[in-house]
Amino acid sequence: MRTLRPLVFLLVAAIWGTGFAVTEVGLRWLPPALFAAFRFDLAAALLFALAVWRGNRLRPAGRREWWPIVTGGVLLIGVHHALLFAGQQYVPSAVAAVLLGLIPIVTPALTRLSTTRERLTPIGLLGVGLGFLGVVTIANPDPSNLVGSDLRGVALVLGSALAFAFGAVLTHDATATMPMLAEQAWMMLVGAVVLHATSALLPGESLSGVVWTSAGVFSIVYLAVVAGAAGFALYFWLLRRVGPVEVSLLEYVIPLFAAVVGWVALGEAIAPTTVAGFAIIFAGFVLVKRQSIRTGLREWRDRSITATQRAD
Repeated sequence: MRTLRPLVFLLVAAIWGTGFAVTEVGLRWLPPALFAAFRFDLAAALLFALAVWRGNRLRPAGRREWWPIVTGGVLLIGVHHALLFAGQQYVPSAVAAVLLGLIPIVTPALTRLSTTRERLTPIGLLGVGLGFLGVVTIANPDPSNLVGSDLRGVALVLGSALAFAFGAVLTHDATATMPMLAEQAWMMLVGAVVLHATSALLPGESLSGVVWTSAGVFSIVYLAVVAGAAGFALYFWLLRRVGPVEVSLLEYVIPLFAAVVGWVALGEAIAPTTVAGFAIIFAGFVLVKRQSIRTGLREWRDRSITATQRAD
């Protein structure tokens, strides 16, 4: 089971990385918060249908099972996306990327406020810092944008990062007793309700402004089924097993996949700063995961020695 974790980590990063290119296409036809709400409407419907098909219990039993649904749905899905979309109206995307890169930095601090015992060593903290430096290098924000960005936008995007980190910590600390599909279907539904409420409050967002095109529908379906239902299912599976600090490192790996997909699918150029950022993030990731890497290499060496001895 432990050998699956690195693969699931990379798979989630790849899935959510492709989501940036698909989102860029969908936003040409749909207002952002309503776009996200539609995405999680469909994802919730799909997961509920799968839960019914599998015969899972659908009704949460008491406060204990409602807790992860509310924390995951409201914070990880609803508030995070709502604040992010609202904030991106006032700040450049590069500034938003830098602010979201704070998630792996604030998550270890938030774990100290909870019951979890997950901690990073000083070398691990150095790795997290290198990862953040790599994100800044990839984003390559204009210094004038960092200084002159609208404070409303900075506050909103920073709030989205804090909501995601805090939601991950609280959801991880909750005891999982409900069937996974049903629990995540409720999370998607709660998040969709928060996003619909946000859309109703944001100027310029209404159903009358929606232009239904094949590209827009494809974007909703892809983000609902692949990035939404599948991506979040894998994310919560990983969160339960490695904890909020390690899973927060996704924010450093996702930009790598997003840049590659943007280059392949949309013809976006990969700048030298992007390559340098990749190298810095990789170095930071190795520092954080050095124990797991050392263990994996030792197991691989032992298996190789055993196979050689059997062959002899």
